[in-house]
Amino acid sequence: MTKQLIDLSHTVEDGMITYKGLPAPIICDFLSRGDSRGHYDEGTEFHIGEIKMVANTGTYLDSPFHRYSDSKDLSELDLDRIADLEAVVVRVDLEAMAINDTHFRGLDVRGKAVLVHTDWSRHWGSDDYFEGHNFLTEDAAVWLRDNGAVLVGIDSYNIDDIRGGTRPVHSTLLGANITIVEHMTGLEKLPDNGFRFFAVPVKVKGMGTFPVRAFAIIE
Repeated sequence: MTKQLIDLSHTVEDGMITYKGLPAPIICDFLSRGDSRGHYDEGTEFHIGEIKMVANTGTYLDSPFHRYSDSKDLSELDLDRIADLEAVVVRVDLEAMAINDTHFRGLDVRGKAVLVHTDWSRHWGSDDYFEGHNFLTEDAAVWLRDNGAVLVGIDSYNIDDIRGGTRPVHSTLLGANITIVEHMTGLEKLPDNGFRFFAVPVKVKGMGTFPVRAFAIIE
């Protein structure tokens, strides 16, 4: 049987807004193809691009350092907790804005990535994306922690309710060394289980968050 590779990431583009209030990425030439020709023999040219962006851009992963200063940053993440993970998808009714622990009960999540499919990514690129998104509740995060999940992803604007100043889901999961992947897309293309999941950021010291090319392998 031929395996399928399913892309679960948004494309990072110049000027796009991922999170309201944070600056959009600036993507430009550091060395254009035309300018490069003066450095090489005739017929040889290269492009070197430049990007300026905040870490929370596109589909990104939160490491524990994002929340806790004495915890693992991007450079310290164990690959076996962010790559080649057995995974499950939890599909949530569109009306369930607050996703509590009842959506996860009965699932075997130990050692797995848990991906929450809300279909909120359908709003990506519009103002609707920033308001009224689906999120996990604290009791959901506690259940996932206590039942052994190693990564939790969501195709929504934030895994937490942002209407207040607390972030109990980030605090609970990252405090237990459970990474978070936000702003996912394409979860409707996945089966409920029976696939492997990857979300590997660049190995950067002293940073807690970075974009990933999240994808799944279905065999």
